[in-house]
Amino acid sequence: MTDSNLPQGRDSLTDDLLWRGLIQDSTGLDELRELLDGGSTTFYVGFDPTAPSLHIGNLMQVVMARRLQQAGHRPLLLVGGATGQIGDPKESAERTLNPPEVIAGWVERIREQLSPFVTYTGENAAQLVNNLDWTGEMSVVEFLRDVGKHFPVNKMLAREVVKARLETGISYTEFSYQLLQANDYFELHRRHGCRLQYGGSDQWGNITAGVDYIRRRGAGPVEAFTTPLVTKADGTKFGKSETGTVWLDPQMTSPYAFYQFWVNADDRDVSRYLRYFSFRSREELEELEKATSERPQARLAQRALAEELTTLVHGEREMAQAVAASQALFGRGSLDELAPETLRAALTEAGLVHLDELPDVAGLLKESGLVPSMKEARRVIAEGGAYVNNTRISEVDATVPADALLHGRYLVLRRGKRSFAGVELRG
Repeated sequence: MTDSNLPQGRDSLTDDLLWRGLIQDSTGLDELRELLDGGSTTFYVGFDPTAPSLHIGNLMQVVMARRLQQAGHRPLLLVGGATGQIGDPKESAERTLNPPEVIAGWVERIREQLSPFVTYTGENAAQLVNNLDWTGEMSVVEFLRDVGKHFPVNKMLAREVVKARLETGISYTEFSYQLLQANDYFELHRRHGCRLQYGGSDQWGNITAGVDYIRRRGAGPVEAFTTPLVTKADGTKFGKSETGTVWLDPQMTSPYAFYQFWVNADDRDVSRYLRYFSFRSREELEELEKATSERPQARLAQRALAEELTTLVHGEREMAQAVAASQALFGRGSLDELAPETLRAALTEAGLVHLDELPDVAGLLKESGLVPSMKEARRVIAEGGAYVNNTRISEVDATVPADALLHGRYLVLRRGKRSFAGVELRG
């Protein structure tokens, strides 16, 4: 399996990753280049089940796994059934430990979520693994003798996140997390011939501990690298929208909301996000960056990114529905063609009001929050700025017939060109 989108005859895989800014730290660039640009290498990346779904903060690692496999390498996607019960230390405070049965359920959900991103057939077929398979069967004595013996405490104390917690306190449970992750790399090397691990730059201490542990056990050589943490130019946290975390599970974040997150990316961020997440070639991205700089108001880069990632995560149909909803809500398409779940998701993002009965149009504008008062509502209608289901309302005392409800329960209200809200009739 090879990637036709990689620049041909110009850059190697390593060169392409460096150009995209995807390699922050490495155990050695020459050694990494040898692995990535040589024959097929088995690599692994891990995901701890700390929630019932992955979020777009995990997307960098998911996309990287796909990128490496398309270049001919073999992925091991590890879901931490064991490490998820412990929790990687945070700088702020101790993690809340979730019940094992809850974590087991999350493991299965995340395993299913990872499945569409890689291929499970062919010479470099991906494999899903769970570190509970080897960690769960170890006794405490075995763990201390076989693993703990190889970890100098002074080096563990030197980790930034550990130093940050020494004054407030850190449990032995979280302090030991590094040993578990290091042992994962050793077991995957021993069982599957894994020679490469990568993760976010905040994992560098854990990752290099695994490299060092394998060397101390007389195995290897193995290599590692990290990707940069994704940030926003305005200082807000990447992966957050106005309504909260952007999840990959469509039941937790709708495909429409997912699409809107990328469409609304800051102009200062979007070129960097395209390099991180897009599978377009370097030439295509440079052309898109140029076109975007010449016509920023068209938001060409944001739309290209939103369409590509929504298709990757949710599929072609959901992407098309998200695009159609974005156009229809602002009067550039038919509302009747939107699936009820897409329409509801879009209206929820805008602000969905639930009513037991329908007042007149002026009352709807006020109830939806598009105007502050009935007086203002009547003024907006009189001036031709009020729309119901993209139809302009010109009578100040107009009402909405029941058969105008979309899917028998929804109305799309709009004030002017850009302000809209939704109404859902209960019952």
